[in-house]
Amino acid sequence: MAARTDSKGKVLVSGASIAGPAVAFWLHRYGFAVTVVEKSTGLRGGGYPIDVRGTAVEVARRMGILPQLRQAHIESRRLTFLDADGSAAAVVHPQAVAGGVEGRDIEVPRGDLTEVLYGAVRDEVEFVFDDSIAALDEHEHGVDVTFRSGVQRSFDLVLGADGLHSRTRELVFGPEHRFHRYLGYCFAIFAMPNTFGLSHEALIWNTPGRGAALYAVGDSNELHAFLNFAHPEPPYEALRDPEAQRDLVATTFADDGWEIPAMVDAMVDADDPFFDTVSQVHMPCWSSGRVALVGDAAYAPSFLTGQGSSLALVGAYMLAGSLAAHRDHTAAFAAYARDIRGFVELNQAQVGKGDAALFPATADALEKRNNTLRGLTAMPSETGRPAHTALTLPEPYVAPRRFAVRGTRSC
Repeated sequence: MAARTDSKGKVLVSGASIAGPAVAFWLHRYGFAVTVVEKSTGLRGGGYPIDVRGTAVEVARRMGILPQLRQAHIESRRLTFLDADGSAAAVVHPQAVAGGVEGRDIEVPRGDLTEVLYGAVRDEVEFVFDDSIAALDEHEHGVDVTFRSGVQRSFDLVLGADGLHSRTRELVFGPEHRFHRYLGYCFAIFAMPNTFGLSHEALIWNTPGRGAALYAVGDSNELHAFLNFAHPEPPYEALRDPEAQRDLVATTFADDGWEIPAMVDAMVDADDPFFDTVSQVHMPCWSSGRVALVGDAAYAPSFLTGQGSSLALVGAYMLAGSLAAHRDHTAAFAAYARDIRGFVELNQAQVGKGDAALFPATADALEKRNNTLRGLTAMPSETGRPAHTALTLPEPYVAPRRFAVRGTRSC
């Protein structure tokens, strides 16, 4: 059934972090009427540093936001890897470990990227904060959406850009355990005072199966602190209980030295430490009927790859372009999956490199990692990992045509 409106169609996007505003930007440019719903009361500021690399840098350039991101670029200068006793095992340039390219790839606080994306589209699309999708009822003419607030509205399409624990994915495709691939680690992120005098750098401490990091963004008086540990199975009970999370982390690191006791104390006292498992999302199909997923909701690569934000930006560009280029949403979703799945899988496969570099699980693996690091240069990398640029973007779709919504299912 064709959707005849003053626009190409009405699209609801769930999630206002990275993939959501990015896909909203491109959909608006292509003539869609877009609403973005976000469960938080506003944009989430601050946050740990994230990377925009390779193909995603070109997406940012085409959006016109690249100058703002370059201005917000953190410019980390060194990573110091520490042994269990706090002695230095290696000092390297961050890009040498991450596989990025100095002068091309960008590192920014997560909140800065979110702010820039929101600023690029806030006057063009509708944002609804402090609400979320409670129920979806798809029918021949569209999707009836019931929100947590009780409001009911109808849309032609619904796009889930609501992250690793996507509510949209759960409603349409089923429980998340079907699609999560647990990578054997848990982590906690929190803030603590910069009493170490760190500037433009990070310290990464390791002992087999456990790791910690202190990250100084510029000359900030506050550090991003990170505790990571191997755990054989996902601690499902702790995931639902903040106090259990604190207890699990504190117990795991109870016997460690260096600055770990101070980090654990800071984590326990923090107002809102973030705890989660290190996981990827693998799905055989990213769409069902009039609903599709983008970013972490569809193909989270985990922070071990450093590619989550980049995949979100590229995926948003490709999904919106496919919807603009096809009159039939089924064909559009199929083209989106066909054109980007290889790029996604290649970048998800980078997890082994990140795992080995950051959190070796055994003494032998740790020694091998340290030997590898000592062979790296402290100078910036001149070439990045091929996976980061493995997709050549098509030009933005420009031919005007009306949008019709037809079909039932695509992969």
